[in-house]
Amino acid sequence: MVLAQSSFITQMEYSSLLYKNPRGIGCNKCHGDKGEGKLIAKYKETKKVKDGEKYIVIKLKKELRAPAIDKLSYAEFYKALNTNIQGMPKYYLTEKEIKALFFYLQQINMEK
Repeated sequence: MVLAQSSFITQMEYSSLLYKNPRGIGCNKCHGDKGEGKLIAKYKETKKVKDGEKYIVIKLKKELRAPAIDKLSYAEFYKALNTNIQGMPKYYLTEKEIKALFFYLQQINMEK
C-alpha cells in the first residue's frame, strides 16, 4: 500500500496560491503582488453645489484604492479579514488560511 505524503506542495506554494486565488478572486488583484496596495479604478463624480441663488455642477475626479496590507500586524490583518469593509469582498477564510496569507506576505516582502 502506498501512503500519500502529508503535503505535496510547500507552505510558500500553498500560501502563494491562496493569495492569488482565494475563492476565485485573488488578493493581488486589489492589494498588489506584495500587498503594497493598488489603484482599482478611476471615476468621476458629479455634485450640485448651491452658489448663492443658483446651483453649480462640480465634476470631481476620484480614485478607488485598495490599502496596503504588507505592513499590518497579524492582529490587524486578522481583524481586517473578519470585519465588513466597504468594497472588500467577504471570503469566510479559516484561521489556517488567514495564517497562510499572512505568512505569504511576510515571506514575499523579505525579498524587497
